[in-house]
Amino acid sequence: MSRSPQDVAHAVKRLQMRHHRAMTAELAELDISLVQWDALRHLDENPEASLHDLALLTFQSDQAFGTLAGRMIGRGLIERVPGPGRAVRHRLTALGVELRWAGAEVAARVAAESFSVFSSEELERFDGMLRVLIEGRG
Repeated sequence: MSRSPQDVAHAVKRLQMRHHRAMTAELAELDISLVQWDALRHLDENPEASLHDLALLTFQSDQAFGTLAGRMIGRGLIERVPGPGRAVRHRLTALGVELRWAGAEVAARVAAESFSVFSSEELERFDGMLRVLIEGRG
C-alpha cells in the first residue's frame, strides 16, 4: 500500500521534529536555544545581512527576530554595528562564535546519527530528491 504525499510530508515533519528535539536537548547543555544557535549560524554565514534578511533566513517575522536579537545582545552573543547609511548590522561576539561552532558540532552529530541508517549512495540519492522538492525540476 503506497503512502499519500500528505503522509510523506508528515513523515518529513516528524524527522525535522526529531532533529529539533535532539538538538534542543544538547544545546541546552550549552545554555543556548535552537533558535539562538540558528540565528548565530545564519549571522556567521551572512555577515552583511540585514535584520530583515536574517528574519527570513530563520523563518521568523522581522519583529520576532528583532526581539531575539535584543535578547542575544543582552546575553553577549551578538552586537550591533553600524552599516551603510542608517542601517544597523549585527555580528557575533567571541562568545557567539564559540557557541555557533559548539552548536555546529551538535548539529553534525544529530544529523550523522539520524542518517547513519543510509549508505553513502542512499544519502546522496535522498539529498538529490530533497533538492528537487525544494528547488523544483526546472
